[in-house]
Amino acid sequence: MTTSMRGDVKDISLAPRGKGRIEWAAKEMPVLRLIRERFTQDQPLKGVRMSGCLHITTETANLAITLKAGGADLNLCASNPLSTQDDVAAALISEYGIPTFAIKGEDEQTYYRHINAVLDHKPNMTMDDGCDLVSTLHTTRTELIPSIIGGMEETTTGVIRLRSMERDGVLRFPVLAVNESDTKHLFDNRYGTGQSSIDAIIRSTNILLAGRTIVVFGYGWCGRGVASRAHGMGANVIVTEVDPVRALEAVMDGYRVMPGIEAAEVGDIFITVTGDVNVIDRPHLERMKNGAIIANSGHFNDEINIPALEALSVKKRRIRDFVDEYTYADGRQVHLLAEGRLVNLSAAEGHPASVMDMSFANQALGAEYMLIHASEMQPRVYTLPAALDKEIARLKLRAMGVRIDTLTPEQDKYLNSWESGT
Repeated sequence: MTTSMRGDVKDISLAPRGKGRIEWAAKEMPVLRLIRERFTQDQPLKGVRMSGCLHITTETANLAITLKAGGADLNLCASNPLSTQDDVAAALISEYGIPTFAIKGEDEQTYYRHINAVLDHKPNMTMDDGCDLVSTLHTTRTELIPSIIGGMEETTTGVIRLRSMERDGVLRFPVLAVNESDTKHLFDNRYGTGQSSIDAIIRSTNILLAGRTIVVFGYGWCGRGVASRAHGMGANVIVTEVDPVRALEAVMDGYRVMPGIEAAEVGDIFITVTGDVNVIDRPHLERMKNGAIIANSGHFNDEINIPALEALSVKKRRIRDFVDEYTYADGRQVHLLAEGRLVNLSAAEGHPASVMDMSFANQALGAEYMLIHASEMQPRVYTLPAALDKEIARLKLRAMGVRIDTLTPEQDKYLNSWESGT
């Protein structure tokens, strides 16, 4: 373990390997590269102290390099105990000079020590993936709040927590919900979570998905992506939902929809993507067949009632990396992946870089937007302007070599008038 004022990582000697992987990811992130080139010249974040609580991956490293290029004084910590790529954390310190506090597999005490370490940086701006920085600021580090300009939030779970804080009147500075941008949730949540979750399940189990029954709990953008990718690999997909509109959409998309308690008896693989607590609860666990596999792709490991699983079991063993086998009293065995933490980052590498290119373009431009407009904003949850969203999409299309149409003056006038009719 390497610990200093510059960070806390597993092994600083891993840095060369991490640097190579960061550079590989950069090849798939052309939009962020274009933003970095402008940031290097314009220095829009010059002098801003920034603390980020994010998944420490190759893609996040490219975001951090971009923010630093724009003048930010940046510190990083992990937003999940199992999502850190140790070679990337080492490279951020050694190769790029960005203090980083993150170790894959860190315990809860270390996790919050790292959060407090980046808050000791006395940030003017926060960047969260799950709202743990903002939550800590509002509970145990309130003395730092007067210097906070604002923050950014990356994921659905964090936005849910922030909106709850706003409703309760306790949020004390503005936060941009980057997750709500179309170029984030329509692509990152759907295509990113869809592919990376299936990738992690295959990596950790090496099972064939074709012919299996996969139960997806939740049909938001992440659930849509998981269901689509599972179906594409030949799985029989069941969706469970509490929202009637989403449930109807799942039916119309060709999936079976039923209550989770019924799906528990027929599923082979269960994947939660809801952002809620105990989505797979004891009654579900009691009904699962021998050999069932359970995974979570939501941000926190609250979606699966792990204490209930422990109580039902008479034996537990680690049978493969990231696979814990729980044996019930009647001999049935149920397998939990990645300790119930978000499987795509714990047991694999997270989203492909080309998807995170758009998500992190939103983060970078969000930081610039926040700095310019914070004085006009109240302690509320905001979204990025649609114009920025569309600009990110244009840059991505340009990088992909895709051209699109533009409205003619006649068409633009028609769409903005009311006089024409039948």
